[in-house]
Amino acid sequence: MPVYEYYCRHCDGVFELLRPMRLSAEPATCPQCTRESQRIISTEFAAFTYRDGYPRRIPDKGTYWHLGKEVKSPVTGPVRPNEHPEINKPEPPPKPLKGDLEEQRERERIEAERKAFEEKERQARIIEWEWKKEHQPKKLEL
Repeated sequence: MPVYEYYCRHCDGVFELLRPMRLSAEPATCPQCTRESQRIISTEFAAFTYRDGYPRRIPDKGTYWHLGKEVKSPVTGPVRPNEHPEINKPEPPPKPLKGDLEEQRERERIEAERKAFEEKERQARIIEWEWKKEHQPKKLEL
């Protein structure tokens, strides 16, 4: 049976009654003053609503449903059919193996040694150039 709202003019009160549909238009007795009251249009919405084309429960928590599972956002962007990014999370990239990490560290160590050697050679060439510049005989200008 549905719930209907009634307004009593005598005590200026609004009350609800659970009545059959066939009696909905007939006056009802006020529970406070026991006088007849007229039915009014309900001020509350007590059912379900639609959002984004889907039926929503009341109160609406702001979540969506995908294939019977609750998700926080609707499907957007390119996805495979019947999949949702929150439910069907992509697999994380594989972690590197211990041997791969050791090889990478070895390559980095060798590269650091090569750069240090090249820097020492560059410094030695600078020192040699400066020494030659100081000890080279000066040309006399005429």
